[in-house]
Amino acid sequence: MRIVVRGANWIGDAVMTIPALRRLRWIFPDASISLHTRPWAEGVFRDADFVDEIITIDGRSSIRSVIDQSNDLRVRGFDLAVLFPNSFESALVARLARVPKRLGYATEQRGFLLTDKLAVPSWKNDEHESRYYFELVNSLSDNDGRSIELPKLTVSDQRRIEASKKLAEIGVGEGAKRVGLGAGSTNSLAKRWPAEHFSRLADMLSTKADSCVLLLGGPDEIDMSKAVMDVANNIHFDLTGRTDLGAATAILSELDLFISNDMGLAHIAAAVGTATIVIFGPTNENTTRPLGPHVEIIREPVDCAPCMLRECPIDHRCMTRITPERVFESACKMLETQTR
Repeated sequence: MRIVVRGANWIGDAVMTIPALRRLRWIFPDASISLHTRPWAEGVFRDADFVDEIITIDGRSSIRSVIDQSNDLRVRGFDLAVLFPNSFESALVARLARVPKRLGYATEQRGFLLTDKLAVPSWKNDEHESRYYFELVNSLSDNDGRSIELPKLTVSDQRRIEASKKLAEIGVGEGAKRVGLGAGSTNSLAKRWPAEHFSRLADMLSTKADSCVLLLGGPDEIDMSKAVMDVANNIHFDLTGRTDLGAATAILSELDLFISNDMGLAHIAAAVGTATIVIFGPTNENTTRPLGPHVEIIREPVDCAPCMLRECPIDHRCMTRITPERVFESACKMLETQTR
């Protein structure tokens, strides 16, 4: 049996599909499972044992792209398509690719394109997003009530060695505690803890917790990391925009602690087993928090949060009231109890 899975479109969402992908492998242990996804996702799923192949999608959104994608899938002869995105386009591609069995949620008026469709569950906005993906895949089984596992990503020994060498090259040695900071967020300004707070935290980690501190993020987050670097005195290196997602994933696996806003890298850090602290403000941690064995959420209980707005119309109190000292205290506790 040949199965194609249309992957999620955001890094955090991609990590949240891991329990569903592992469930799919459990249901069909002998199937060939291909992940049809964005090019950046290859760096996340490179060492995954629950998929056999990664097929990348170009970044275009056009009729030509739909035709090219469907032609590419058609020649591969898939038997089943599992669609994680809610988009009309993902269902159209699977239909044009003549995949005989097409599973997805009946959203975006695409139900007629699916052979197996599920109604959006009533708990969608109250439960963690990973359950939304998991239940879609679980509908293919006898629904035996199997529990959702935590997202877990494997990073090969070779990639971890290369990441450790990279850190050593920039002065982050084996002996000191390695702490990464993620100061950006690509899709929301409101999710960003103030740059000066990150700077203050970095200096405290370096001078009071004997830690080597580095910044991580994507190309869209360079300006935010620069704002942190401009004020901080003790950040060892800024890797923002200087690594692809595969290298960033390996580096996260070699850190003792990662502290960030609600962003995709926090989900990866938690999934590779690194201790993770996430600062939440306008978004709902109950539905989108990173899941892992060593994850702490910090938020300030204000009446207007979670508002889900991308820009704060008032004083951004949900984030500004969280002090660097508060996050530093949590970081110290994490560093005392966790070992790389």
